[in-house]
Amino acid sequence: MYRVLFADDESSIRRGIKCLLDWESMGFSTDYEAENGQEALDIIKKYNPDLILLDIRMPKLHGTEVIKAAREAGFTGKCIILSGYSDFTYAQTAIRYNVDFYLTKPIDEDDLLEAVTYVKKLLDDERSKDTYIDVYRNKARDVILKEIITGEAEEKTYEQPALDELGLNYDTYQVVIYENFSKKLSSLTYDFAELLNISNTDNKTFECTRIDQNDVILLKGAVSLKQFNDFLAHYDSTPPQAGSPMDTIFICYGTPVNSVKEVANSYNQALALINRRFFCAQGQHTLSYDELPKADAKDNQLSNKLLTKYAELLTDHLQTYNRKRVAETLYALEEYLYTVNDTIDSVKLFMTDLYLQIKETISHLYGAEKIPFPTNSSIIELISTKYYLYEIILFFSGQFEMIMNATGNSSRDSILDDVIYYIDHNYQNNIKLETIAPLFGYNSAYLGKIFNKAVNESFNSYVDHIRIEHSKELLKQNKLKVYEISERIGYNNVDYFHKKFKKYVGMSPAEYRRSLLLPDE
Repeated sequence: MYRVLFADDESSIRRGIKCLLDWESMGFSTDYEAENGQEALDIIKKYNPDLILLDIRMPKLHGTEVIKAAREAGFTGKCIILSGYSDFTYAQTAIRYNVDFYLTKPIDEDDLLEAVTYVKKLLDDERSKDTYIDVYRNKARDVILKEIITGEAEEKTYEQPALDELGLNYDTYQVVIYENFSKKLSSLTYDFAELLNISNTDNKTFECTRIDQNDVILLKGAVSLKQFNDFLAHYDSTPPQAGSPMDTIFICYGTPVNSVKEVANSYNQALALINRRFFCAQGQHTLSYDELPKADAKDNQLSNKLLTKYAELLTDHLQTYNRKRVAETLYALEEYLYTVNDTIDSVKLFMTDLYLQIKETISHLYGAEKIPFPTNSSIIELISTKYYLYEIILFFSGQFEMIMNATGNSSRDSILDDVIYYIDHNYQNNIKLETIAPLFGYNSAYLGKIFNKAVNESFNSYVDHIRIEHSKELLKQNKLKVYEISERIGYNNVDYFHKKFKKYVGMSPAEYRRSLLLPDE
């Protein structure tokens, strides 16, 4: 509905004009009235009506003075002058201030209908044009945003006036690519701003776009980056509950950058990560830029030599029923595969060939009829359809346990000793129950239960104890700073290390170190 202001010092005339036409059916709401020129000008400035019907002679300000002041204040609406005079001077003044019609009193119904109908068409055309322009302005802005993110924007796009116009002039940026955590879901069911618990009014916190089938977020400014880091820290300390909003999302993020020209670097890192989701651990919801393979590992390749090496190693360990060595070899292979400069399909093909080669050797040694191997075709299909490498490793672990059981050794008495041995020698790495359980042929929930029962504490608590004990030894040596000790024992976040140390020792690392320096009494 278009809003109308009726301005006339006679209330009877205002009522009469309202009754002459069916304003509502024509698309107008008769919201405003004014009985003098100053009141009319105040309403125009405050409410910006779409159409004003304005008497020439009114108290305080004449109609021509009202329209002159309104235009100077930026009013762009339509105006119909109502006058008891057909004076040419008034008409000239009205034309100068873009008055659309000049009607003389008494107002003829047909003349008023013709004028209002014409004004309605002008308003409709302008609204349609504005909508058209807004649509294409938004489309153009999205194209430019994509070009900035991908590094394809023209040089002038990075100049300050252009960035101000685009709302992209900030001191820091970071690119995030996100998708459903479940591969079975095709559409996103969450709002990114709600997940971060931030407001994104007028796109002031982040920009959303879609590039090559990926949902991309450009975080803008220190506040939004801090909120995102807080969100990640909360996830790291409190894994998402099943069915919670965070449990539905998978996020990859590039490094923070300090200029718009560097945004493409952050995007390329996030893009590389989303394409490497295959290498995620079980239940992993985020991938960070610092988890990309190191530069010195970029030349690692898959080869027949590598295939033969791991086939022989694993076959030897299977024949000696050495579960610990089987787990360590699978872990080493998984670590190496993470760094190879090959496609995911190539990795899957490598794992398929590895299994088939081991199957052939074991079948030759023990007889194929003795071991319930899957068929070659089912193995090929199973590995090719897996979403994650850990799923393939878990399949290998289960198959290797089946082989050792079938060939004469079904004992698992030493499995917990092997797990503890593994923790004691790998505590400095980012070891998680979900990551190592498949290496020992267990799912994480079951291994956690039997570990807790045997050791009388949880897996995570045991790892924390081992790390804290080693940190105490390093504190005694007094050679490393606290944050260096934190990193060396497997805590990348020094604040988290402080929290754990105080929990188990009763004082902070610094206080513990000072206590060691006190003289004997």
